[in-house]
Amino acid sequence: MKLATTYLGFELRTPLVVSASPLSEDLDNVKRMEDAGASAVVFHSLFEEQLRLLRPGEFSYETLTHASAPLEFRVDPKAYVEHIAKAKAAVNIPIIGSLNCSTFGSWQRYARQIEEAGADALELNIYSVPTDPERTADDIETDYLTIVASVKALLKIPVAVKLSPFFTNLSRFARRLDQNGADALVLFNRFYQPDIELETLDVSPNVILSTPMALRLPMRWIALLYGRIGANLAATGGIHHGTDALKMLMAGADVTMLCSVLLRRGIDHIRVIEREMREWMEEHEYKSVEDLKGIMSQKNCADPTAFERAQYTRALTTYPKQGM
Repeated sequence: MKLATTYLGFELRTPLVVSASPLSEDLDNVKRMEDAGASAVVFHSLFEEQLRLLRPGEFSYETLTHASAPLEFRVDPKAYVEHIAKAKAAVNIPIIGSLNCSTFGSWQRYARQIEEAGADALELNIYSVPTDPERTADDIETDYLTIVASVKALLKIPVAVKLSPFFTNLSRFARRLDQNGADALVLFNRFYQPDIELETLDVSPNVILSTPMALRLPMRWIALLYGRIGANLAATGGIHHGTDALKMLMAGADVTMLCSVLLRRGIDHIRVIEREMREWMEEHEYKSVEDLKGIMSQKNCADPTAFERAQYTRALTTYPKQGM
């Protein structure tokens, strides 16, 4: 049985890729990911905001670990790229850098540093919350497209774009990203919504790990985009079991990314997911991932309307009414 797939030009042993998370900050964890069967690792993101508290020349261990420096801001771009270089020397699977910037020039500057460190590919984690009511949807999409095109023109390594689902016409925007050189689309970024502390009247960060229910949104859009764009499709969010990964592949994903389940159950759970995939495929007589990839996409499934409006009304009319 072959679980091999292709992503960003790399032949991967399985579709199981570790997505960006704090786990990759430890080199031993990266080694464990490879040992457990991960076919590639996306590093934790380098956020531009984490660099602003430090002036040029202040990137030192003492500065970054000073007790007065907030933990979330202790990121050194030099240390980040050195960590990528060490990981590349320690494992044989692709290492994918992850970058999130808020100013245009920083995307190019840090993207180049990540490539020079030896990263096999780069994931652009374009996390932006538009708050200006004067900016149009086209303005925002143009910003994304400009970032992608400029980074692609600068780098030789493949570039993936991690997106949110909040676009007026995601199908059209996905096609435009594909036309502007994106080698893959990663669907979707999970925004961590803030909470309000009633006693202190503070706005606080709130991180909630995903559950399998979270896979529905990316699965739907991967099924809609499969066969309509040339870029690879990566599914992220809600993949906790082998059956979750299989659903994403049937929708049309090239790879399925793991994060919350590894934070909750440990890195070795990669083995469990792979075993579950193999057992199901053997039971249902699928010989390879390629045999099932995209078979339940809108392009190929028996009921293409299942991914559109008609399915909503069907769900409402078939919902059990007992106890209502």
